[in-house]
Amino acid sequence: MRFGILILPEYRWPLAEQKWRAAESYGFDHAWTYDHIGWRSLVDGPWFDAVPTLTAAAMVTTRIRLGTLVASPNFRHPVPFARSLLSLDDISGGRLLVGVGAGALAGYDNVVMGGEGLGPRERVDRFGEFVEQLDSLLTAERTSIGGEYYTSVEARSAPGCAQQPRAPFVVAGNGPRSMRIAARFGQAWLTTGKGGDSVDEWWAGVAELAAKFTDIPGSDGKDRYLSLDSAPVLSLSSVAYFREAAGRAAELGFTDVVSHWPREDGVYAARVDTLEAVAATVLPELRTAPHMRG
Repeated sequence: MRFGILILPEYRWPLAEQKWRAAESYGFDHAWTYDHIGWRSLVDGPWFDAVPTLTAAAMVTTRIRLGTLVASPNFRHPVPFARSLLSLDDISGGRLLVGVGAGALAGYDNVVMGGEGLGPRERVDRFGEFVEQLDSLLTAERTSIGGEYYTSVEARSAPGCAQQPRAPFVVAGNGPRSMRIAARFGQAWLTTGKGGDSVDEWWAGVAELAAKFTDIPGSDGKDRYLSLDSAPVLSLSSVAYFREAAGRAAELGFTDVVSHWPREDGVYAARVDTLEAVAATVLPELRTAPHMRG
């Protein structure tokens, strides 16, 4: 199993740099940030763009993989975004992971640009176009695709990604149509579960989604990512809980789990010393556990 950490893009760089460097030194396999213009309860606070944040992170790390969790069509257009991704993959030396999702049904990313939230079906239709065009824009020499939501006209892709044929897609999806997009275009599938008021209810939903993804043609061999902090209990609430959560994820066939860097208060509030203890003791332990090895 591989382990990821998500650092919200809310810190000025002198402080953020320390966290990105630490994520690598702690032994995490991948590190992520949100790709939003603003996010939920933090919309009135500091917030920085994902692309320059990841670019800066690439310049102060050497091993850890870096990515968006997740970029969405709510404010991204595939043509300029593909250029940003190509550049990030080059600057990072081929360490980019492209996390993509359909985007929230309603939220600040839509409101701030004067848009109207799409219905569930239309949102997935748009997502399918977004991922299909990103795939072509990062692999084909030229892309011309006319869609209902996006159009690419003779869009060039030179010089191409450092990773070939392109940077891997980690495609988020909890519904059947989004999961089919993940099976078709993704190198990995990501889920946040189905919600629930209790930990056991959340895990039951995760198990159900994992089984459904297995039944989708094309899902064989795909990596599977689980966002642990979508559960009612934060993964870094204690060392013991993290160990238990990662173990349950492995038993369900997940290859990767992602937790959030602890914040001082509010959403994702936890203790940094718990993170440090997990990194020092639990990650090495779980990597060598028989049920964790693929």
